[in-house]
Amino acid sequence: MTQRRPETGRALVATGNMAACAVLGTAPPLHVNKLSCLFYRKVCDVHRHGVARRFRSTRVPDQELVGVVGLEVHAQIRSSTKLFSAAEVGFSAPPNSLVSFFDASLPGTLPVLNRRCVEAAVTTALALGCTVNRKSLFDRKHYFYADLPAGYQITQQRRAVAVDGRLVYSLLGGRKRSQVQTKTVRIKQIQLEQDSGKSLHDDQRCQTLIDLNRAGVGLMELVMEPDMSCGEEAAAAVRELQLILQALGTCQGNMSEGQLRVDANVSVHRPGEALGVRTEVKNINSARFLSRAIDYEIQRQIEALERGEAVQNETRMYDSKSGHTIPMRDKEGLQDYRFMPEPNLPPLVVYEDRRSVPEGAGPGAVVLEALRESLPELPSARRGRLVRSYGLLPEHSFTLVNEDGLMEYFEAVVKETRKEPRKVIGWVTNELLGHLKQHNLSVSDCPVPPSALAELLELQEAGHISTSVAKQVLQLMWMDPGKGAQEIVREQDLGLVCDSGDLQSVCQRVLDSNPDQVRALREGNKKVFNRLMGLVQKETKGRADPVLVRRILEDKTS
Repeated sequence: MTQRRPETGRALVATGNMAACAVLGTAPPLHVNKLSCLFYRKVCDVHRHGVARRFRSTRVPDQELVGVVGLEVHAQIRSSTKLFSAAEVGFSAPPNSLVSFFDASLPGTLPVLNRRCVEAAVTTALALGCTVNRKSLFDRKHYFYADLPAGYQITQQRRAVAVDGRLVYSLLGGRKRSQVQTKTVRIKQIQLEQDSGKSLHDDQRCQTLIDLNRAGVGLMELVMEPDMSCGEEAAAAVRELQLILQALGTCQGNMSEGQLRVDANVSVHRPGEALGVRTEVKNINSARFLSRAIDYEIQRQIEALERGEAVQNETRMYDSKSGHTIPMRDKEGLQDYRFMPEPNLPPLVVYEDRRSVPEGAGPGAVVLEALRESLPELPSARRGRLVRSYGLLPEHSFTLVNEDGLMEYFEAVVKETRKEPRKVIGWVTNELLGHLKQHNLSVSDCPVPPSALAELLELQEAGHISTSVAKQVLQLMWMDPGKGAQEIVREQDLGLVCDSGDLQSVCQRVLDSNPDQVRALREGNKKVFNRLMGLVQKETKGRADPVLVRRILEDKTS
């Protein structure tokens, strides 16, 4: 199921003899009334209380309409070669430079199954608790696209490689969006199939050029049951799946490069009644856009039903600029695809253990036992370990695991400092992550390595610098990665002022300059004390020993 939405924007120019070319008409411009786009109510509030906001039908006031969401996720398998050919896999290679005779569907070419792709699908199935079918089958799914030269896609319709799994995912909810809520979505099946090529539209010349580099790349299609109710849940499920695939190494999961694409099946109904007519929103390549597209589509269907209109069973695309879903075509049925068994591929057999592999199978046999033993630590297990090992709050473990590379960074800092992990976490998730987001950097591009942050925290833990100075030093380290914390503190003279005589003078000046606040403090207003502490720190540029300052101010105002 790898149909694609029409590509838009400037086209690349395909080169080489294998580039097929078709002239397509362009869609008429869409004129949208912006006022009609505004949501006067949200579909989902996933909620601050973990429950979707309810929609009242104006026609049947005592019943409600709620959204129902199922997903089909197409994950590009991380492999050096394609599913049925020896052609290389690469994202930004020149057009039509990674195409074999089989990918171009030249007569007489036959498919040869890539063992690596099978192992990736089976490994993913094991991680998601699926039942792996010992024997699965390949089928041809017929439909016409210019970038599908064979006129059919090899997929698994009758018997997929794995069935009946589940994905447990988490999202932040509660009043302050800081409570981790856990949900589960059932996985109907995981199937192997080919990817298609890409259609590249040249609007100026009214031409569509074909790049077959992606044609035949191995895909895992994960079909999820309609167990979700809104866009936020769907986005959280896809993000968790993305983390699992990356941990397994079966898919890089880069959505911006098309390595993970999502089709959303959306309908609305009244609880207790049959599911409504669904629409399919195709090829969404961003978790944020997925959430927005689903919420818009649920709202659109609810409003259509409230007006007495029928929801059409159709395929739509999401326009990120307008925030709307747009009709593409009527939804195909099974009869449209004319499924038939793939005559050039035998059944795919997977063995339980090495003892069950027959002699003639050879070293290329796929063995469940070996793949099960090689499973790495999965994201949910990582979160649990972080909570148990370091005493972190669940929401902290959620942040560490969900941000690529942040957990490893945190653990490296903890190993090199005496500071408690629950104090380190604030520096990593607030200060460091804040700098990364401000500069639009990933953890791997962070200019402050874990050892440098550990050195800074050691200075603070030893009482050589204050917290405010430590934050200032972190900024300086960010701008000049070559310098360590100790060197910056020495050069800038940022060490803690601990001389009692000096601090006595500073505190007295602050008290003399603020007689009204001193009077309020002596009359019982305890909040004023922190203001005076802040004024002393301001006077000393954050270098005053806070313990000594507190003692001096208490003595002088008692």
